[in-house]
Amino acid sequence: MARRHPLPAPGAGVWAAPDEATGRDLPRPTRDRVGRGRPAPPWLLAAGGVVAVVSLLPLVYLVVRTSGDLGAATRALWRPKTLQVVVNTVLLVAAVSGSAVALAVPLAWLTARTTLPGRRLWATAFTLPLVIPSFVAALAFVAALGPRGLAQQLLEPFGVSRLPSLYGFWGAWFVLTGATLPYAFLALRAAFLGLDPSQEEAARSLGLTATEAFRRVTLPHLRPAMAVGGLLSALYTLGDFGVVTLLRYDAFTRAIYTSYRASFDRTAAAGLSLVLVLLAVALLAVEAAVRGRVTLHRVGVGTRRAGTPVPLGRWQGPSLALCAAVAAASLVLPIAVLVYWCARSFTLRDASPHLLAATQTSVLLGGGAALAAAVGAVPVAVLSVRYRSVLTRVLERTTYLTYALPGIVIAVAYVAVTVRTPWYQTLAVLVLACATRYVAQAVGATRLSLLQVNPRLEEAARGLGCTLPRATWRVTVPLVRPGLLAGVLLVFLSTMKELPITLLLIPAGGRTLPTLVWTAAGDARYGEAALPALLLVAVTAVPTFLLARRQQAVIA
Repeated sequence: MARRHPLPAPGAGVWAAPDEATGRDLPRPTRDRVGRGRPAPPWLLAAGGVVAVVSLLPLVYLVVRTSGDLGAATRALWRPKTLQVVVNTVLLVAAVSGSAVALAVPLAWLTARTTLPGRRLWATAFTLPLVIPSFVAALAFVAALGPRGLAQQLLEPFGVSRLPSLYGFWGAWFVLTGATLPYAFLALRAAFLGLDPSQEEAARSLGLTATEAFRRVTLPHLRPAMAVGGLLSALYTLGDFGVVTLLRYDAFTRAIYTSYRASFDRTAAAGLSLVLVLLAVALLAVEAAVRGRVTLHRVGVGTRRAGTPVPLGRWQGPSLALCAAVAAASLVLPIAVLVYWCARSFTLRDASPHLLAATQTSVLLGGGAALAAAVGAVPVAVLSVRYRSVLTRVLERTTYLTYALPGIVIAVAYVAVTVRTPWYQTLAVLVLACATRYVAQAVGATRLSLLQVNPRLEEAARGLGCTLPRATWRVTVPLVRPGLLAGVLLVFLSTMKELPITLLLIPAGGRTLPTLVWTAAGDARYGEAALPALLLVAVTAVPTFLLARRQQAVIA
């Protein structure tokens, strides 16, 4: 009777059958354990520790400030208006994330799995709104449909003197849904492209209709991507400041800024910020629960093949109409409105005289933050991949926790920490705050590249006489350069669009493109705001284009 061999434990590697000639079990490959249990060099731990301490500085400040004057913080939190702000924020976050995911599912399916004409063109159109900062989209929305806006000017000859109000929840929901849609779309489209079509085909062969097969087979496989897309949309909405302020919706970020600017009450602002942090942590917990721990990879042998595109038939017209409507609302309308007001600004000669200086400051700020984030990301990524332990995992997660903090929270913390120092309202502090906010982007991109580098290459360099720092610099860093460059571009892109940190920490008399847009938009000077807004979109389009080219090269 043939011997029975137990199945391998989960994660133990691929089980091998016994050798037919000898009857002995062949060696079973195990998971790579390189780096586990190895002590990390003290200098590398010290560098990672510095990055973690700087990343945790805003959160530590909030806890210390709130506990130091617990009575004042409690009074600020128990105001009736605070409860209303909590409800408003939760309602907006739920509505925007739900709408973004619900809209991204059909758009991703149309561009990835159907015969929709111009699929790649539509996919690019749904991704391009990433280059438009949300407050710029809100500005275009107000400039087009608000008081003294373009639509009112066009309709005045017909007797229409006032349009319905666009301020409040519905305006913020509309703008933020368009701003966060690319995050959910990219996650879901990648999931559709990675699905194995044989599973859905097997369900169809068992008698299920196309709709039933999608609901019972495909949709469960999309749950992780839906959770990630919803989380990104929710965190973006939770930390948004520009849209809710321009559209006068009482959310937490607006309440924190008002509390700080109106009364300089840092205790109340810290208490409100801590509640916002708790909401961000709750979102992370909800995403983890929704995503689950299921394994959704293929279990069969062979290579994955692309599925046959689904013919749309009579649904092709409505599908094209849906794609055109989404692209028009999220991309064409903002750009067209900004171009119109920009043309008027040249006619009326009301362009800002500070445009060149603001552009230089923005580029300098973005480049400095990207460089600082890259320097901080390298030791954290090396520790998390090459020297895996509880300590190195904690160091890595602290950067992700800071990324979940809204920008207004980090800005309030840095203002309080530096207000009595010579560095208050200096460009160096502003660069450090932005690097702290976005270092997780550089860590994540660098870590993914480092996972693909064989550690034996570093060991070979060490065997040839190189010290560990020299081997890291001459061998590891060049190999992870593509991922590190992607992280640098992401940080640059995010910093260029950063508004609340810049508003609170910008040096006296200094200006950036976002602050120029913000100041002009607050006074309804749309012509003056349009040119820096368009310039900001053009500058941020460069790293977005480079990232898209790199992704296409990786896919190819």
